[in-house]
Amino acid sequence: MIARAVPAIADGLSLAATPAFATMALLTVVFSDEMPIICSAGGFPLNSMVPMYVLMSLFHAAPWLKLLARKQS
Repeated sequence: MIARAVPAIADGLSLAATPAFATMALLTVVFSDEMPIICSAGGFPLNSMVPMYVLMSLFHAAPWLKLLARKQS
């Protein structure tokens, strides 16, 4: 019984990352009163945590894309 539940739990956790990072980006935009910190990584200026959260959302979007592909076929 537990062996069947583990893949379902793993699928649910893989789908949780993108909305969590997107929510953190939104909350950072809405509630941040800090001065932007300029970090330079490879010449790409990041002015706050928002770009990092957006990038993390995109990097973790693969399970959502797989789910959408399964629904369409």
